[in-house]
Amino acid sequence: MPESLVIPADQNNRQLLGAFLRRRRESLDPNRLGLPRMRNRRTPGLRREEVAQLADVGVTWYTWLEQGRQVNASTKTLAAIAMALQCNEAETQHVFSLAGHSASVQTAARVCQKVSAHAQIMLNALNPFPAMVQTSRFDILGYNQAWRRLINIDIQAIPEHDRNCILLAFTHSGWRSSMLDWETLMPNMVAMFRSQMGENHEDPHWKSLLDRLLSNSEEFREIWQRYEIRGIDNQVKRFFHPNVGAMNLRQNNWWSAPRNGDRLLVYIPDDENSAEALAKLTGSDLSCSN
Repeated sequence: MPESLVIPADQNNRQLLGAFLRRRRESLDPNRLGLPRMRNRRTPGLRREEVAQLADVGVTWYTWLEQGRQVNASTKTLAAIAMALQCNEAETQHVFSLAGHSASVQTAARVCQKVSAHAQIMLNALNPFPAMVQTSRFDILGYNQAWRRLINIDIQAIPEHDRNCILLAFTHSGWRSSMLDWETLMPNMVAMFRSQMGENHEDPHWKSLLDRLLSNSEEFREIWQRYEIRGIDNQVKRFFHPNVGAMNLRQNNWWSAPRNGDRLLVYIPDDENSAEALAKLTGSDLSCSN
């Protein structure tokens, strides 16, 4: 083949990426995404302007990306576009790979992840039992009203990148005040984090969290040096709320279907006194069966 006809690999990937984004955009139903109905919609699926708005990027820039032009796209921006296009994890990885970010696929795909609408419905249905969804890295993806009352802090006021259970446990006084038995709870949490990090030690997102913990918490540094390993299991945790006192709640864990480490945590009273306290806290009737 003459040299002039050879298409560079990066140019070919840009064209493939643009084609994938376009087909994905055209396959989506605007009504299901809650977008306003528009008369005389000429193209199937979403318009480029709608994708750009959902991903919080410029329309012209996104158009160039679809056209296969040479534009710089960060992993954070690609993650936002993949989310706007309702891409699943495999499709998101495909987007990153074509954009030349294959080494950061797992990291970037999950930085901006939030709990799905269906998962939030499930969390809400679990009220008045406190429930939340978190990643293997302890990032908080979603929760219900009962969990928010139990933890007794304004989680919405905390920046999304700081909504991490182990980070808050070591750096947020309000979070710490809602938990009891710190002398055993904290080493267990660090041991679970170390166990999970063994599978993600090359992931810069995990490394960044570890660096923050080591820099900001002398307590974490001391426990980290113990090099303890612990798996995740169902266990009784002791919580404290100033309005109702101490509660013994059994933490039950369920993992998501993709086996990506995301898990649902549901807290059930472990005794009658705790059931009464949680009922008072959530304003619901609860019963505890032994």
